[in-house]
Amino acid sequence: MISDVQVWAQELARADIPPMRARGPVAEDFRARLSTTALGPVRLAELATPGGECFRDESRVRERDQEFCQLYLTVHGHTRLEQNGRSADLEVGDLAVVDPARPLRVVTTDTRYLTVLVPRRLLGIEANDLARLSGERIPGTQGSAALLAALARTAIGSAGEFDPEEAARSGVAVAELTTALLAARLPRARYSPDEALRSRIRAFVAARLPDPGLNPATVAAAHHVSVRRLHQLFQREPRTVAALIRHSRLERCRAELAAEAHRHRTVAAVAARWGFTDPAYFSRLFRSVYGCTASEHRRNALISN
Repeated sequence: MISDVQVWAQELARADIPPMRARGPVAEDFRARLSTTALGPVRLAELATPGGECFRDESRVRERDQEFCQLYLTVHGHTRLEQNGRSADLEVGDLAVVDPARPLRVVTTDTRYLTVLVPRRLLGIEANDLARLSGERIPGTQGSAALLAALARTAIGSAGEFDPEEAARSGVAVAELTTALLAARLPRARYSPDEALRSRIRAFVAARLPDPGLNPATVAAAHHVSVRRLHQLFQREPRTVAALIRHSRLERCRAELAAEAHRHRTVAAVAARWGFTDPAYFSRLFRSVYGCTASEHRRNALISN
């Protein structure tokens, strides 16, 4: 339990939760708690906070939060969310969709809630569709909402117990349930079956990047379509499935090489961890895409940190 407001702010920043600011004086008996976990690219956090009001105005909106869709799940207490001119009064078990890159006002009693951050690229949802849904109360008692709530509570309660494969697969499940939850609340014409399938495929790819056997054929087989049909699905997308796999693996490698926590791993080990089994091929590919070697990228990143 955290009783120092500055320490609490530092913990929230370390967890990279979309920023909020308290309105009014902080109670002398301030107590808060934070637990976090990751399921592949999906991030979850459980927060226990005292009652009060928090807000995010334009000055606290971060560009990188545009990449996510955020869900709130009330576990204890009462929460009122206001965004985009809508308000949602959440009781225990209720969910709400939040756009983390837009202003937000939250008023709570002493409460405990989960926040789930899912990359929008896994959902295929456009910014205007997320705005259409934000601030909406979703009863968490049935359908995909109930399944998503149960999975999120289980995941945060078992933080640290998942092995990487379990975590990645669970992240796919969270992304797919979120897709189902949002798609059910959008006009059918704006979320076609092909878009839903592409979203599931992106989530599948993101979860299986460490598997050296991941390729268009295995992706097609896992989704019960032909390779030809798979190529048709991505014909007008920025990247083919093969290019999506390659780009996603490179981005994971680039991020890990720049992280202080992973400096003990060799470049070859980082590459192998994300599915590159041929070190020479990885080196050529990394340099051709980023304009420097992987070792140079790591050295420059660690110096700047």
